[in-house]
Amino acid sequence: MNAILSAYQVARFRRDGFLPVRQVFSAPEIAEIRDTFMEMARNGPVDGLSEGKGDLNRGGSAQYAPSDPLSFYPRMMHPHEHADKPVGPLSMRYMLHPKLEGILTALMAEEPLAVQSMFYFKPPQSRGQAFHQDNFYLRVRPGTCVAAWLAVDDADEENGGIQCVSNTQDHPIQCPEQSNLDESFTTERVTPPRGSRVEVISLKAGDVLFFNGNVIHGSGPNRSKKRFRRSLIFHYVPQSTTMMSEWYKTPYRFSGELQQIAPTTGGGPCGTPDDAPRVPH
Repeated sequence: MNAILSAYQVARFRRDGFLPVRQVFSAPEIAEIRDTFMEMARNGPVDGLSEGKGDLNRGGSAQYAPSDPLSFYPRMMHPHEHADKPVGPLSMRYMLHPKLEGILTALMAEEPLAVQSMFYFKPPQSRGQAFHQDNFYLRVRPGTCVAAWLAVDDADEENGGIQCVSNTQDHPIQCPEQSNLDESFTTERVTPPRGSRVEVISLKAGDVLFFNGNVIHGSGPNRSKKRFRRSLIFHYVPQSTTMMSEWYKTPYRFSGELQQIAPTTGGGPCGTPDDAPRVPH
């Protein structure tokens, strides 16, 4: 296990709710990730892997018009579960990478379990994702999840880099409102607290942004003409987690051993049994 954080970095994560860690992965590793996913998407969406028409408007995503760049490059959901495709073993390997294990163990102060992978292409001129909180979807109890957002391209404000609202790591899970579908491909939006500070996190390819599952975050549209803003995203929960949304059925230890976590019972965070969308964010 490597990539252990300093005491200052851990304190900064506790203070802000998020922490960018620079150059966790090398240029050859990033090229491997980028090239494998781009080859997988060479002919557009992949059945059973890409977010498809059957998932839309059920899981908080807006419909894609034929002219929408995301209609050819929708996000890929849980690629680590697809051992039969090139992206499967690759996603599993990076999701359980020792470099991430060391960082997550320091941030969580206990053993992390990997529960989700996603790949976002975000091509030029595509919409962003409205502000949201990840634990609205994962419904981790007790506590919350932690995301590891791996930049596959340089990401900044122009190409729709990720934005975090500082000091919202202890902010209660909010019931989303309707988003602006001209700006966001997802339908829900959480309003940041009054007076809070939104920070655009500029990342270089190979950097990883870690953030607490209650942190309000999102991204603006990719306004560039030629730049993708690809990212490989993983979610983790503490080993002490006792319940989690039923849509996350493969919690793995970093040893590769599959664990069991009971599905969250009772009403969702907004008062109904099924108000948490089925497609995770």
